Amino acid sequence: MQNRTIGIIATVVTALACGCASLFSCIWGFLIARGTPIDVTSNGTTTPQTFPPVIGFTLLCVSVVLILIPVAVGFFTLRKKPGSADVNVLS
Repeated sequence: MQNRTIGIIATVVTALACGCASLFSCIWGFLIARGTPIDVTSNGTTTPQTFPPVIGFTLLCVSVVLILIPVAVGFFTLRKKPGSADVNVLS
């Protein structure tokens, strides 16, 4: 039971950490890929600037990977391992 608890905790922590990063990556990736001007402040002056769409598409791909990480952690830590079936002994 101890290993299962650690697996649940690991899944929740990675889901929160990767979920937040994935959300921000997805939003910024969508905005950059669309060509939306983003305000950049340099030396006290703010100017709208667009970034290459490749950066946006890369951020969208990174967000997909960040979504898959908690799924993989949950699968590998919470799955029932072969050969570890509980044996009920009747006395």
